[in-house]
Amino acid sequence: EVQLVESGGGLVQPGGSLRLSCVASGFTIDDYAVAWFRQAPGLEREVKVCISSVDGSTYYDDSLKGRFTISSDPAKNTVYLQMNSLKPEDTAIYYCAKSLLVWCGHSERAYNSWGQGTQVTVSS
Repeated sequence: EVQLVESGGGLVQPGGSLRLSCVASGFTIDDYAVAWFRQAPGLEREVKVCISSVDGSTYYDDSLKGRFTISSDPAKNTVYLQMNSLKPEDTAIYYCAKSLLVWCGHSERAYNSWGQGTQVTVSS
């Protein structure tokens, strides 16, 4: 059974940092791309960051470039999202998701498993 378990969310002040973790089981992250989605209040869930399993290539939404970094540790079967210079508009539930393929997709249809999500709130 495929499972993805996120952790690391919380309340942080603007300009602060958080590191999210996504522990995968039931599959190997070496075999599939893994993405971080987020869903802000009143908005749809969107893919924001992704890492390919083929060559480690990454995709970042323009709003996150230079502030967020995705990485993976195959030995721990875990994907991380380092979030720096956080802004109030980053407030959302963050989900990790397993792709259907080795490459990153840009819509939910490219993914077939999600974690339960972790809340990130950026507020002073």
